Amino acid sequence: MDVPRRGFLGAGLAALTAGMSRAEAPRYFDLHPFIRANPKAVFIRRTKVAGRLDFAGMRREGLHLGRRIFEARLDGGVPLTHRVVLKPNVLTVRENGAQVNWGTDADFYDGLLTALHETGLRRFHYVEANYRSSRWSEKYDSVHERLGVDVLEPQRRAAHYKREEGMNWAKPEDAVVYGRVPHYPPIHERDTWLFNIAKWRSHGMCLTQACKNAQGLAVWPFQRFCPGWAMVTGVPDFMKPFIQKDVVARVGRYLESHKRMGYGRYASEADLGPERQEIWAHKTCDHLSTLRFGLHMVEAIYAKNEDPADPVREYLPNFVMFAKDPFRLDLVGLWLGGHEPGNVHFYRIAKERGLSDTFSPWEVEVYEWTDEGPVRRRLTDFPRTMLKTYYLQKPGEPVYHMVDERFDYDKVKL
Repeated sequence: MDVPRRGFLGAGLAALTAGMSRAEAPRYFDLHPFIRANPKAVFIRRTKVAGRLDFAGMRREGLHLGRRIFEARLDGGVPLTHRVVLKPNVLTVRENGAQVNWGTDADFYDGLLTALHETGLRRFHYVEANYRSSRWSEKYDSVHERLGVDVLEPQRRAAHYKREEGMNWAKPEDAVVYGRVPHYPPIHERDTWLFNIAKWRSHGMCLTQACKNAQGLAVWPFQRFCPGWAMVTGVPDFMKPFIQKDVVARVGRYLESHKRMGYGRYASEADLGPERQEIWAHKTCDHLSTLRFGLHMVEAIYAKNEDPADPVREYLPNFVMFAKDPFRLDLVGLWLGGHEPGNVHFYRIAKERGLSDTFSPWEVEVYEWTDEGPVRRRLTDFPRTMLKTYYLQKPGEPVYHMVDERFDYDKVKL
């Protein structure tokens, strides 16, 4: 089904305000009305970038997309006085002595922020628990300085936790691991709008997408979801009051229940094995249950091949995905990344805990976001890119592999 084009910002704030009096100038911004009317849909924008080093092309695509999904408004929506909290995925590594970003592309991010700035927004906050402590990006710093983005310093001392100072606390729904979770200000404050901009890449939890990228919003070192019991029962003393008292018994019950339910790969002896997957999933569910986002996005314009044995070093899928619902967005991303989402158990656990209503990509409405507007598509209309992962390696299986076993969504229900 084709959807007529409507409400595009196009040329930005200048076109909308031309000829208006001061009293008529926009005071709000919001998402395109079709996105707001379809909160369970996933949108895919095909891009035209020549390669990872096409910096101008990356920025052009970010700006082009931003101008079509963000709009200035005269009334209704998010006040322009709101603070926008930005959470891209910054992963800067050294290759041959040079700093190379394999996270959310900085030029694409630049374009998106410029489009947001054009709506009249001025109060931007960058939040990332790992930023500066281990990952640097000079290009990100340049973007932030030019657009006046406040970059939060992530480190906190033990005394801050004891006084509950410099962080905003939230209580998860039906908490399993975290009884309370600290987030960096201004998260949870009334006049904020949260924008999650993930990167499409492999991880031990299969793929890093919207749900996992949000981890970095938790105050360091609470954001360490992956190390298993070392960051649950073995946490520093200042974290212990915030860990659920029955966590060992409850995680154990979930793990045994999921083994009986036939969760695939739960015989894996991988380092990030079934028990660590359970802990990561429940920390992530605890965490996400406390947050309310304005929009989730996954930049998949280019992607690194994480398998060092593969002669193909990188891919150019050339698309961007976005949605209001992070779980549905990730399901689409998993399938397009060559994996079968039913075999990646975090999404089944999220449904079991009531945070998502599906773990099947075939229950997600998908639209292509064209220049003429959103157009209904089948998931199979888009090409897949085989992003190998080290998720729950089977005996005899290569470290980097596909999680593509057939899954019967009609038979397996929760």
